Amino acid sequence: MEHIRFGKTGLSVSRSGFGALPIQRLSKQDAVALLRQAYDGGITLYDTARGYSDSEEKLGAAFDPPMRKNIILATKSPSHTYEEVLADAETSLRTLRTDYLDILQLHNPPALPDTADPHSTYAALQRLKKEGKVRFIGLTNHRLSVARQALASGGYDMLQFPLSPLASEEEVQFIRDCAAADMPLLAMKALSGGLITNAATSFSFLRQFANVVPIWGMQRPQELENILDMERHPPVLDDAMWAAIAKDRQALMGSFCRGCGYCMPCPVEIPINMAARMSLLLRRSPYARYLEDDWKEKMERIEGCLHCGQCASRCPYHLDTPTLLREMLTDYRAFYAENKK
Repeated sequence: MEHIRFGKTGLSVSRSGFGALPIQRLSKQDAVALLRQAYDGGITLYDTARGYSDSEEKLGAAFDPPMRKNIILATKSPSHTYEEVLADAETSLRTLRTDYLDILQLHNPPALPDTADPHSTYAALQRLKKEGKVRFIGLTNHRLSVARQALASGGYDMLQFPLSPLASEEEVQFIRDCAAADMPLLAMKALSGGLITNAATSFSFLRQFANVVPIWGMQRPQELENILDMERHPPVLDDAMWAAIAKDRQALMGSFCRGCGYCMPCPVEIPINMAARMSLLLRRSPYARYLEDDWKEKMERIEGCLHCGQCASRCPYHLDTPTLLREMLTDYRAFYAENKK
């Protein structure tokens, strides 16, 4: 496994990181086995969050003290007050079974906290860093404007931002600006929420940026082995790869749901982060499970939409979510009628 200097943090990290959101869906035994397989494969950076149910607990169970010194643990606080960030950090230290966090990030705040405010969430990060409980501080965001403000502030050691072959030129320029400032990035959504089905295109696209470490969300041994195999034999960003990327861009660019989930929860329990991209899921992944009774019932919940506007107001990509959901339901019904036998 190749390692790189992680920007101005000076940390040495594996070129591929482990995104630990999916392990909340695994049993503790299976999650620990997968994490140790990743460790044995050379992955040293693991990214989780307080909001990922028991993900931190499973990471804490996977890595004993001799292993801990060889890995970088990054987690996130979703809180919006000074006191809550401090409390989140203490919980993370306990569940991760460690006495320090390598990286603590503010989790997708809607606006940048005031770096001069002694009672802000940013001030809480600084306090934790001063106390030695956190080595480096960062921020995650889906909003390019907020990410750019964080870079310009000079107050963060690292950032986390969505990056895939579907990135706009503005987003790619942001990555280049970060590189010029020696700002390291963790790249989330490298497969655009599972809509990019050829991982080699994303792997080769992201590998061109020396300041970027993708955090691959994995929950199956074969998914992990696929990433490790690409690390052993990195795919080349050649003309054929660019052609495959162009095909995905043609199919996916525009107003499509990335599945980030910040629109949730829905008051009538529509699974928006899946339902709003159902047409793509039906045509870009094995679709049989989406035609089962449970998913049909979930999609029909769209009929009960209250048009409260909460989902649209929370969407970092400014999608007209209610309209998109209605379009997905219409298409789902037609697909169901044609394919359900």
